[in-house]
Amino acid sequence: MKQESLFKLLKEGVEVLVRNANPWWRGEELPGVPPFRRWAFDPVLESLQKGMSPATVLRGPRQIGKTTLLNQIIQRLLADGVAPNRIFRLQFDDLPGLKKLSMPFIELSDWYSKNILRQTLNQAANEGQSPFLFLDEVQNLADWAPQLKHLVDIGRVRALVTGSSALRIEAGRDSLAGRITTFEMGPLLLREIGDLRGFGSVPAYLPHHGLGPLKEKTFWEELRAFGETHRRLRNQAFAAFSERGAYPVAQVRTDMTWEKVADFLNETVIRRAIQHDLRMGPKGQKRDEHLLEEVFRLACRYVGQSPSQTLYLTEIKRAMNANIGWQRIFNYLKFLDGTLLVRLIEPLELRLKRRRGASKICLCDHTLRAAWLQENIPLSPEGLQAAPHLADLAGRVAESAAGYFLRSIIGLDVAHFPERGAEPEVDFVLTIGEQRIPIEVKFRRRIDFQDTHGLRSFIEKAHYNAPFGILVTQLDEIPVQDPRIVCLPLSALLSMR
Repeated sequence: MKQESLFKLLKEGVEVLVRNANPWWRGEELPGVPPFRRWAFDPVLESLQKGMSPATVLRGPRQIGKTTLLNQIIQRLLADGVAPNRIFRLQFDDLPGLKKLSMPFIELSDWYSKNILRQTLNQAANEGQSPFLFLDEVQNLADWAPQLKHLVDIGRVRALVTGSSALRIEAGRDSLAGRITTFEMGPLLLREIGDLRGFGSVPAYLPHHGLGPLKEKTFWEELRAFGETHRRLRNQAFAAFSERGAYPVAQVRTDMTWEKVADFLNETVIRRAIQHDLRMGPKGQKRDEHLLEEVFRLACRYVGQSPSQTLYLTEIKRAMNANIGWQRIFNYLKFLDGTLLVRLIEPLELRLKRRRGASKICLCDHTLRAAWLQENIPLSPEGLQAAPHLADLAGRVAESAAGYFLRSIIGLDVAHFPERGAEPEVDFVLTIGEQRIPIEVKFRRRIDFQDTHGLRSFIEKAHYNAPFGILVTQLDEIPVQDPRIVCLPLSALLSMR
């Protein structure tokens, strides 16, 4: 079919949708913007206004507050006196007609400059009035990165881009090399849960910029002390996290039963990702929705573990009554990793040796598992005391929570160390420069000498350059005699950011 003109598409409704998405052009306020601001608000705003890169990318799973944060930043810019016509927002989930345009960013930006800004983007920049371009959920729009490159290079706009697909956001890096700063915002941090629920406010412990402090043993010892100082608030927030997870809707809508929250997560997070974000492959090829669901079910079932190829193949064959090859299953795992609902933690590569072992599965929030499998696993000490038979499974869920939390720190290299010959496994290994930090999760009320075997073995190998290790436990009051090992509860680890 012949390419439709922009004018025709605008007449058919796109212009109305675009104008409705920018009510400040009519002198109207943004409706329903919540006052609570997530941790990313200040660094993202600073990056947008005066960062070294003209484009800021905010990525994260669906329903964790990216659009809300974008609207809060627009509200702040307007309150600070930025002219309304300098702010242009496009919400791509609401504009299906844009797919009919060959270059939607360029064509709509041209329409904006003529009809709203009333001068070219470059002219506005020359006058010190660079427009702010907000592009929400860009991942399903083809070739978004080269178009954005053109706008920041030629139009000299400042842009904030959000997306729910790490794969498609990362695919734009080559086109935007040197032009973007990336932030990753996952579900609520523990201190955000405490703030949102009215338990109290605690500052971030780890500075936003720089990973250097993690290399020091004193950092982890002081993190443990920091957790103990704020123990009451920390424990309240962790109990709320255990009960309802870290999706904002679950903590805001405490009037909703867990069953309703679970239905919401299944429909608007998991199924939305599977049926919308992952439905179409390259060149319009449809992916198998049933297979995606089964692979996600296995990710939930084996959370915190490293299932083998044989296990995946056997389970998929049993569930679907079909012989499906490993490469296809692996590709679907990578697709799920791309939605940021799942993180695949790869085995540690050493001395240029080929990786041995399977990827470890970490979910962005344990309530996705609870919703999809209809199986609640408590993490709080009180909840586990009431259900001691769930202790082993809770340990896997806790390991997943720790892994996803660490993996979400931009720039931090996180791997796991599978058992290799006489060397025992280690749950996670952080690599910062030439130094490594082994982390073992033993989510138990009691720890014995054998529980630290993996950490001790790793630390004692001089070529791993690991001067100390971290033991993540369930409670504060767990003594460890080895001075090379810092022991802290999961709730203290999650209080780091």
